[in-house]
Amino acid sequence: MTRVALRGIRAHVVRFVLSLLAVALGVAFVAGTFALRTMLSSTFDGIVEASAQGDVFVRGSQDTVSSSLNQGNVGEVRNEIPIALTEQIEKADGVQTALAQAQGPIVLVGADGTAVQSTQAPSFAYGWDDTDRSMTLVKGHAPHGPDEILLEQATLESSGLAVGDTTTVVLGGEVRTVEVVGEAQAGGPMAGATIVAIDATLAEQLFAPDGTVPIVTVYGEPGADQQQLADAVSAVLGGQDVEVVTGDAMREELSGDIQTMLGFITTFLLVFAGISLFVGAFIITNTFAMSVRERMREFALLRAIGASPAQVFASVLVQAAVVGLLGAGLGILGGFGLVEGMRGLLESMGMDLAGDLPVDAFTIVVSLLVGTVVSLAAAALPARRAALVPPVEAMRDEVSTKDGSLTVRAIAGTVLLAFGVGGVLTAVLQPEADAAGTLLGLGAAGVLVGVLVLAPVLARRVLGVLAAPAVLALRPIGRLARGNVVRNPRRTASTAGALMIGMALVGAAAVIAASTQASTKSLVEQEADTDLVLQSAQTGAIPSQAIADLRDVAGVASVEPFSAAQVQAGDEGADLGVGDATIVVGLDPAMFGTSLIVDEVDGDPAVALADGQVAVQKSTAEDRGWSVGDQVTVQGSAGEATYTVGAVFESHALGTELALAQDELDNLVPTGEQIIQTAFVNTVDGADLEAVRADVTAVVKPYVVISVMDTDEFISSLADQVNQVLVILYALLGLSVIIAVLGIVNTLALSVIERTREIGLLRAVGLGRMQLAGTITVESVLTALFGTILGLGVGVGLAAALPTVFAEQGLSTLAIPWSSLGVMVALALLVGVVAALWPAIRAARLPVLDAVASE
Repeated sequence: MTRVALRGIRAHVVRFVLSLLAVALGVAFVAGTFALRTMLSSTFDGIVEASAQGDVFVRGSQDTVSSSLNQGNVGEVRNEIPIALTEQIEKADGVQTALAQAQGPIVLVGADGTAVQSTQAPSFAYGWDDTDRSMTLVKGHAPHGPDEILLEQATLESSGLAVGDTTTVVLGGEVRTVEVVGEAQAGGPMAGATIVAIDATLAEQLFAPDGTVPIVTVYGEPGADQQQLADAVSAVLGGQDVEVVTGDAMREELSGDIQTMLGFITTFLLVFAGISLFVGAFIITNTFAMSVRERMREFALLRAIGASPAQVFASVLVQAAVVGLLGAGLGILGGFGLVEGMRGLLESMGMDLAGDLPVDAFTIVVSLLVGTVVSLAAAALPARRAALVPPVEAMRDEVSTKDGSLTVRAIAGTVLLAFGVGGVLTAVLQPEADAAGTLLGLGAAGVLVGVLVLAPVLARRVLGVLAAPAVLALRPIGRLARGNVVRNPRRTASTAGALMIGMALVGAAAVIAASTQASTKSLVEQEADTDLVLQSAQTGAIPSQAIADLRDVAGVASVEPFSAAQVQAGDEGADLGVGDATIVVGLDPAMFGTSLIVDEVDGDPAVALADGQVAVQKSTAEDRGWSVGDQVTVQGSAGEATYTVGAVFESHALGTELALAQDELDNLVPTGEQIIQTAFVNTVDGADLEAVRADVTAVVKPYVVISVMDTDEFISSLADQVNQVLVILYALLGLSVIIAVLGIVNTLALSVIERTREIGLLRAVGLGRMQLAGTITVESVLTALFGTILGLGVGVGLAAALPTVFAEQGLSTLAIPWSSLGVMVALALLVGVVAALWPAIRAARLPVLDAVASE
């Protein structure tokens, strides 16, 4: 039977090619995801090996939280340790040197006058030390004093600068003019990070003003054993609040932390791979269902000459396995090509991925298994139908195949749909319930599956309505096309179902994006009353010196920064831990009720902050069980204090958990560790806003990274961030739509083969080639419209429930992008026309006599 199955593939290659392509596209995503993850992992492992070359590392022994919100720490954060410990460490046997390098953020201005930054890689400065083995000086000399810097090789190249050039940096919140005095080479690729070395004394002054650092790197004498060295260091540091780990253990821990971070990326991409494979399964099912339908007499003959149902079933599954294996093989090659393209894109953005293309056994085996299993699962039902054909059918001139009643599907689909709608309505009517989000998700799944099951039942009526214009305007091809698509509602629904899934996700994404933008606009308009907004898009932080400079600008009445930091907060007397990490913002109490309008749930935030109390977000107060009058302990890196909760407020624009007066935050967290994310600038009454804006822009220009916007532009910038995410989603969902288009092509092509004799008869009675091609094109357009409209209806309907359920999280306004949805419907028309090209040409070219004589 295996030989029979393989001959069946060779005899009907066209039937299986598009199914093979569907598998290939889905598997390409899977293989590409694993290969990209392996390459990213290899790159970051190389960074760890290059930057963490110590034989032993000394760090704090207690878990804590980082005050700074833009440090980008990998893994857990420990308490900092004194720099002075290096003197003790260097007294241990076998220690050659101990380095306590202070580092922090920097903005480097390149030769073109813009900030040097590639992708999302960090930009940092650190204190240069000649004994540091992770960097090798290749040109010039080490930086000395506050006016000299040294650049890592890749940073020097991307900046366009050269040794001896003068440029500016934003360091410690100030603009400095510096000279590039040297070039250093790292021990491996740094993935686009901007690395600047500065004078070690200056680094300590800026980044370690309290004389502490997160970690001390210890290099041993040549040939020293890491464990023996660690034991020796531990001996001299006895009684200190530190932990000593070997270099290998530290590198393994860092690599593990990076693997955990990369796991999210892998999961995210595999979700879209799963969607693509699910859509591809529709095509495979259609292909085998139509193939079985056409070959019923062949299967009956096999039964008549002694083949058992199991053998017939196996022969169809063998064909599916071949399609799966071949498609997966092509998908693996496509996935590797996808990764190569991604590597080129990232390199053009300044992020170099290390190593060759990873061709590992895991990726290949998993990809082959995925492609094969999906194909076998999709072909199982058609194979069962083939196995159950009675042998007596072989004695008939024509084998008729009758589709079962749709009653069972109608009942099952209605139950699923009712369950889904019930879940969605419950979530909408009780959005405050803890399980509202879960109910909405389960309900959405029920609605989607229910509509898929009901699609054949809906097909006749919906397609009858969609076909009405074609029936009236395009005679006789409109009537012929309508008859063809409603003749087999299961096939039409299955073909349209693949497109429906993709369009449901696209439609939902469009509504979510539009609602997010509308909600953001509404929140900014309601809560922000200011003339200008300052933000830093590149670094996420506005230098503190820029704020001071702006206060001297003529026409500026006030500059109101929002300084944010991370602290630990809990009930008075409670032991604070990492789980108590809380975001706090420091601001001028007078902002409440003037430039910052919030919902005062209980108490007045302005009065509370002015009295040295803390104001708490409503959601945080509910989660922590806090109310006005409670005592709350807040611990930062510079100190600890107990505050009375003076007010509870609700604000989505002020997205922090606690609010303190700026001087109170300064007592808890050093200003150097606070991040000024946003600043409001208000002008004096009667001032010319455009003139003031021009002066403000001139003042912040040397800082390179600050954007000056009015309220409308600020809203637009937030909307652009949503659009960037939307573009990524559209690109990922686009693959499922492409696969769905292949499904339409596949179904039409197989339909042409199945209806060869019918086509010949139509041509014989006078139907022209163009009319025949037009009929198939209208069929394709109707199928595409059916899938698109059904999908958009489901996606938009489900997404419309989100603003009600997630109003507390800021998604408060429902906005339906009708123009975008109209474009998608128009796109469906185009998809239908494009998908019909090859099947229509194939049908039009069939010789009439051969087609009439076809069995």
